[in-house]
Amino acid sequence: MVNIRSLDPSASPLDYYGAELRRLREEANLSQAELGSILYCTASLIGQIETAKKVPTRQFSERLDAALLTGGVFSRLVGLVLRSQLPTWFQAYAEMEAKATYISTYQSQMVYGLLQTEAYARAVLATGLPDNLEDLVAARLDRQRILDGKNPPLTWVVLDEAALCRPVGGRAVMRNQLAHLLSFADQRWVRVQVLPFAAGEHASLIGSFNLLRFGDDPDVVYTEDLIAGHTTANPETVREAGLRYAHLQASALSVEDSAELILCVMEERYGDQRGPDQHALA
Repeated sequence: MVNIRSLDPSASPLDYYGAELRRLREEANLSQAELGSILYCTASLIGQIETAKKVPTRQFSERLDAALLTGGVFSRLVGLVLRSQLPTWFQAYAEMEAKATYISTYQSQMVYGLLQTEAYARAVLATGLPDNLEDLVAARLDRQRILDGKNPPLTWVVLDEAALCRPVGGRAVMRNQLAHLLSFADQRWVRVQVLPFAAGEHASLIGSFNLLRFGDDPDVVYTEDLIAGHTTANPETVREAGLRYAHLQASALSVEDSAELILCVMEERYGDQRGPDQHALA
């Protein structure tokens, strides 16, 4: 008899997901192989998810709901599962981010997480040498779903020019990332400004920060250090952050000029530089 790992459904969202998958699969009188055949995946994958050894994707969850006629249970649950893969200190911020009506962020070193491509996100997250890199990537991409919802937050991003010039992940990854930034030009709810090197000293030389606003709750400011993140609703801190952000926006290029600079950097730094003995790099 196969030794089935016993799960405590209350241990984590991932354990609960696995326990529910096993319970509903058995209620449907399906073996792991039979369910895998329906979902076009292996029995091994079903087993790994049922034993909380692998994190399910949103696509897997949607197919699972359709196969087991669960009324969207797993599609709703997978969001909690993916969020639980985020660092503990970041999970509270991710919940607030999903509820915000207005997000304003200044990023001094890299592209804002909600605007990152999968390859760029993987390169950024890999720098921390995590054991669960793919799970972290999946969680970051899932966070981005708030921009595609019915009522997305107004998201205003000021990127330091350094974020465009640092070749995170290599030339091809950066070219695709900058092209992705340009794709937001036609979106009403996302605006990207670039703070150019020519601006010199500015209001946030100390580093990056996010300012979240809500319909009824107090505004909050979020910052990170090397180890963890810090969130505060202190009115004086929020007021100071708002003032600094206004100065950053005033020093940054317009949205239109920012798009031109992004395009220029994309072509000049990360364009096709094929030489006589080189393959296309992008």
